[in-house]
Amino acid sequence: MRRKMNGADYAIHAVLLLLAFMMILPFYNVVITSFAHPSAVAKQSFYLIPTSFDLSSYQMVLQGSYIGTAYLNSVIVTVAGTIVNMLVTTCGAYALSKKGMPGQRIMMSGIIFTMLFSGGLIPYYLTIKGLHLINTMSVMILPLAVNTFFLIIMINHFRSIPPSLEESAKIDGANDIFILFRIVLPISLPTMAAITLFYAVARWNEWYHAMLFVMEPEMHPLQLYLREMLMDVTKMARDDMSATMIAQLSNTYPDGMKMASVIMTMAPIMLVYPILQKYFAAGATLGAVKE
Repeated sequence: MRRKMNGADYAIHAVLLLLAFMMILPFYNVVITSFAHPSAVAKQSFYLIPTSFDLSSYQMVLQGSYIGTAYLNSVIVTVAGTIVNMLVTTCGAYALSKKGMPGQRIMMSGIIFTMLFSGGLIPYYLTIKGLHLINTMSVMILPLAVNTFFLIIMINHFRSIPPSLEESAKIDGANDIFILFRIVLPISLPTMAAITLFYAVARWNEWYHAMLFVMEPEMHPLQLYLREMLMDVTKMARDDMSATMIAQLSNTYPDGMKMASVIMTMAPIMLVYPILQKYFAAGATLGAVKE
């Protein structure tokens, strides 16, 4: 039933609108700053009202010799990495969700242990080197094959599925692989979509492993490529520059390139998110609470 709005309702709506405005404002500033001329930004203490339209920041970013290769590398890492993530997480969670599995408690203790403790960077580097993953694309995929938090969520979700579904399939002669891919996964689409989105975002933003283990510039992902470009531009802006350099950078500035880089890296994920949005709200909490 509808009821009239009282003072508390107006106060709650006002607070929510204020919070929404505080969240939207930084993104709005990033967008308009990426398309602004440096002189227009300098005239305002906080660039809020766009007074110019300039594409020099995007032109400066796109002029890089490896920008196309870096984009392709990020796409390959995202697609291949997400497939590996979902395959390992799904199969591991399904196996660990079965009660009475030999060594299940020991394996779960080991999984939780990795969430609390790490071996350190030097042992990690020696492990990667021992696996011959140095300077390969696989180093951005295989060491990150599973996220323990998402694995636990999937385990709890699979445990919430009624055992009678699997028992009836086994009576008809189905094996575990058939049950997983033909029965369990189709009814787990919300959870699968939400975790797939989280994995895809993490793989798209991957740069740390490339910085540590990949020396060839043509194998760097987009995020690492843009990071190195911004560091070079910032260094040039701070150091003494020749007249030629000043003329080349007269229509751009480091902050504008940073904003343009943010937009370029966000765009693919922003295009994918609406496709999975209908599953995201339901899948974000499924498996999070064990009854």
